[in-house]
Amino acid sequence: MEVGLVSTFGDWIEWVVKSAFLIVALLVGFAYLTYTERKFLGRFQNRYGPNRAGPFGLLQPVADGLKLIFKEELIPSQADKLIFLLAPIITSVPAWIILAVLPFGGTLQILGREVSLSIAGDIDVGILYITSITSISVYGIMLAGWSSNNKYATMGGIRSAAQMISYELALGLAFIGPILMANSMSLNQIVIAQGRIGWFAFYQPIGFVIFFITALAEINRPPFDMPEAEQELSTGYHVEYSGMKFALFMLTEYTKMIVISCIAATLFLGGYRGPFIDQLPWLGPIYLFMKIIVLLFVIIWVRATLPRLRYDKLMALGWKILLPVALFNVFLTAVIIILFPSRFH
Repeated sequence: MEVGLVSTFGDWIEWVVKSAFLIVALLVGFAYLTYTERKFLGRFQNRYGPNRAGPFGLLQPVADGLKLIFKEELIPSQADKLIFLLAPIITSVPAWIILAVLPFGGTLQILGREVSLSIAGDIDVGILYITSITSISVYGIMLAGWSSNNKYATMGGIRSAAQMISYELALGLAFIGPILMANSMSLNQIVIAQGRIGWFAFYQPIGFVIFFITALAEINRPPFDMPEAEQELSTGYHVEYSGMKFALFMLTEYTKMIVISCIAATLFLGGYRGPFIDQLPWLGPIYLFMKIIVLLFVIIWVRATLPRLRYDKLMALGWKILLPVALFNVFLTAVIIILFPSRFH
């Protein structure tokens, strides 16, 4: 009984430490991802970017955070106050809890204890968990627009919901390729399979491209940032939000950038696998971090390069092009696995 109690207490300590580390890492990542994006956009557009607050502008995220903390919080008099306050939370929470099932590495021996480098360990239905959690954030965006009692915000919420739902279909189909090739919905097994046969991005180039495009639409990043089209809807669903409530929406967007990059690296770029990973398992998080950095750079590059799509073109891309191509990719993957079963299983 005593051994069981000690073991259970040790598990709780491990979960708390890993969760706290992940939260701090995401908060710091969010702050300095905004700084990095502004710096890269400045260079892409032949200007400096932040360079006043601290050396090289490194304290700019701190200045922005303090400004948002002390900004006046405004709530429209005719708004549904409870839902108005809950909507940013409903939008942001899924972006954090998705990371619970993502493997950041194998296992390490720490103080005589075998520690898994993921929050919830290896879950057999990890991909199902991700797809179910990502669909929750659309409710927060829709409620944010509706609860403001602002017609422009409501229209922005409706457009955002329509966009996210249409692209989630192709996004879900992009998951099927890695599932078929690894013969598992476990993210850890998908990473292990890539260590055996190679990165799925080489076997699933169509699926990888579809995942990347639909992920940009899912997190409302350019060129799919129609919910924030200021020249059309006065910044869309969050037009009535200010201060820290507005900051939560921005926190969600940039956190999702990190999360989507982590998922893409796990599904298609080998995850934490890399040279000497079997001999030096602590290299796993470093390899994953490097792949996330590359994907984040590409997301920023896309923003600096492509103009925003018109809304009807955006919806046509999702329904008429990406969805049929994603279905074809699933069919093609299944046929190849049937013809060459020994290559993948």
